[in-house]
Amino acid sequence: MGNVYGYARVSTREQNEDRQLVALDRAKVPQKNIYLDKESGKDFNRPMYRQMLKRLRQDDLLYIKSIDRLGRDYEEVLEQWRVLTKEKRVDIVVLDMPLLDTRRGRDLMGTFLSDIVLQVLSFVAENERKNIRERQREGIEAAKMRGVQFGRPPKPVPDNFEQIYDQWNLKKISAEEAARLCNLTAATFYRRAREKRGQEI
Repeated sequence: MGNVYGYARVSTREQNEDRQLVALDRAKVPQKNIYLDKESGKDFNRPMYRQMLKRLRQDDLLYIKSIDRLGRDYEEVLEQWRVLTKEKRVDIVVLDMPLLDTRRGRDLMGTFLSDIVLQVLSFVAENERKNIRERQREGIEAAKMRGVQFGRPPKPVPDNFEQIYDQWNLKKISAEEAARLCNLTAATFYRRAREKRGQEI
């Protein structure tokens, strides 16, 4: 039996990692052997994960709270599982899924079952993320159809806009000068001018 490690990951610095750390503590993972990344899982340029990989040796034991801590898509989870179990030859325990414990059933059938469970879980996790994104997209579209505005509210039209617009329209001043006099960016002035022209047509 080698050393015992734990890995935790949260996708943003605002997310709380306490749930994962409590689970690793209950699994009796030494505090000094717990690695935490507060980075997106879309790639593996994660400093603590890389540091942990360098330390892992054959017969070490790695605990993670859930399978999606290893990656954010099906291929990445499977690849990291392969690196850890086949190249590094370490055991992995997924605390949320007791079936994913490579210490059990080291025979061919045990390994086969573990691989099948992993592939199914990875596929389900990725599918759920896709469904969430699709539901978000549909929700945004439905909200837009109801007239809900997204993003920052538009800046109100300055009181002097009509007067400045007329001067610009008559080529008495440049667009940059008009934008400055209206206290708008050039892009906003042009947009407002296009809207004004549309109203005049």
